[in-house]
Amino acid sequence: MSPQIPLALKFPPDRQFSDFHGHADIRQAVEAVARGEGGDWLYLAGPTGSGKSHLLLAACAEARRLQQPASYLPLASVAGRLGQMLEGQDATGLLCLDGIESIAGNRDDEVALFHFHNSIRQRGGRMIYAATAMPLALGIGLPDLVSRLEQCTRLALQAPDEATRRIVLRERAARRGLELDDAVLDFLFKRVGRDLVSLTALLERLDRASLATQRRITIPFVRGVLDAS
Repeated sequence: MSPQIPLALKFPPDRQFSDFHGHADIRQAVEAVARGEGGDWLYLAGPTGSGKSHLLLAACAEARRLQQPASYLPLASVAGRLGQMLEGQDATGLLCLDGIESIAGNRDDEVALFHFHNSIRQRGGRMIYAATAMPLALGIGLPDLVSRLEQCTRLALQAPDEATRRIVLRERAARRGLELDDAVLDFLFKRVGRDLVSLTALLERLDRASLATQRRITIPFVRGVLDAS
């Protein structure tokens, strides 16, 4: 039996379209493809923390909600064996490939993705790609693959501003039953940084620690969790 792409059967509850802030036009374009209503394939480009993975996961969750096959694959986890992972993949539904930059320069992976792109196009599937830069800037060595990626509708995302990051982090905390006041957020942004990837990872740690100790999220509590790591 051919290896299958690992399917995220339960997509994160805080990675839905309703939780995505900003870039309303891009969100709507991704929603249309997720529902099978958009004819164009999409290529999302943006820095870490700009929401690319959020949109891909939300797209898969929406397609699954509509009883359509959908798969999400972070290419960093399969770099060097992409061809093997794509064998036997359902080409009739939605496939979201995250982190195209992870295979740039790997000839075998590039060739595998080129052929798979052509195959899924012919068989009626739909694709959403995501990467840190536009195709021409990724360092992909296979010109034909660059050409195929360039044929997608290319959409650029920017990192959210601080006000948006605060809204997102508060919403993700609220889903976990946590409350983050301004003082705690100020401390987190100064001590940890401002990118949502790092902040969300820390939020998960704080959630576990808060449950274990039955303590509220305060600055001394956060400082203790950080110092213990």
